[in-house]
Amino acid sequence: MGNKAIILGSNYYIGLGIIRSLGRKGVHTVAIDYSLDDTYGAKSKYLKEQIIAPHYRDQADQLKSFLIEYGKKQDSKPVLFPGADPYAEFMDKYLDELREYYLISMDEKGLWTKVMDKDILHDLAIKHKVLVPETVRLVDENFHERVEKEVGFPCIVKPTDSPSFVKIFRTKTFLCKNILELEEAIGLAKGERLEVIVQRIIPGFDDNMYTFDAHLNQNSEVTHWMTCQKLRQYPINFGASVYTIQKHVPELYDIGAPFFKALGYKGFGEIEFKKDAENGKFYLIEINARTTTLNVLLEKAGINFPYVAYRELVGSPLEPKAVTRDTGIAFRYLKEDLLAIRGYVKTGQLGYGEIIKSLFKRKAPAIWSLDDPMPGIVYVLSHIKRIFKS
Repeated sequence: MGNKAIILGSNYYIGLGIIRSLGRKGVHTVAIDYSLDDTYGAKSKYLKEQIIAPHYRDQADQLKSFLIEYGKKQDSKPVLFPGADPYAEFMDKYLDELREYYLISMDEKGLWTKVMDKDILHDLAIKHKVLVPETVRLVDENFHERVEKEVGFPCIVKPTDSPSFVKIFRTKTFLCKNILELEEAIGLAKGERLEVIVQRIIPGFDDNMYTFDAHLNQNSEVTHWMTCQKLRQYPINFGASVYTIQKHVPELYDIGAPFFKALGYKGFGEIEFKKDAENGKFYLIEINARTTTLNVLLEKAGINFPYVAYRELVGSPLEPKAVTRDTGIAFRYLKEDLLAIRGYVKTGQLGYGEIIKSLFKRKAPAIWSLDDPMPGIVYVLSHIKRIFKS
């Protein structure tokens, strides 16, 4: 297989995970970044090349032209992977042009953007009879009355465009305990010209969060899948996974596979669910349309999703596979898990005994790897350098 794998972004462990997953299989990997700063993923021994290109947002048209020129020079079409949400948005924007020179799982322009938009996803879920938290839009009539009756307090103010919101506010949602906090949160979002929605908080601790991770072929049929359970996230209660175990929950396949099929989805996708602690039902929270932060866990638990996508796109698909047992393996992003633990203990949501008990599992570290230590070393040294500069 002479097709290169192009990974957009090596400054986060998603990109690093893709590089390792493919590099270990002998795939020629290339990282494309807009800067050398913090690109610890590029230090992996499994990376063959790193190229600096225009910025995905500030110079989007130039990056598109850069990639097209690069693709023209290759003997075989490279496979293109987004290493973060903004790169997925970029690829979606220029999908038709990029597909002329790259192999990309998704073939419907705009679908990635639709499922990443919380407002549109909410409507799609209702259309296909998938449960979602009760939601009120700012433009809805009787807004305040509907929030009081249908959503209640506390509630969350949630962005429709999560990457832009997180970049500005460094959090995924605003928690509002009353009408005054709600108005303040909405005001902050409006000040940044960001669209938001108001949602009911599904009852239950953070370990009621689950994921359905799947690869869908070009017929939108699930060929590979497994499920996971979050134990801790950061920021606590409404953040990203920092300690997650692989746990088989067949009901999530029954919900997720038909939904993906109905959407015409292709390639890797991850649906996040929360199980309502009161009624036991699963509610769709969001869809991740790029390789997940849990990639290292999924690979250690039995499915190398980037390689599954690569093999299908180059015309040599792997045999279907599902992990239908509990492996006991746990993903951990150590830095933010320590911050999360401090938060859970401080708020009385977890005790030290529960935390210590959870740590006795086979680990899938987000960054550290014994056979590929340099990214972890560079990551730690860069943080030490920041501490001394501050």
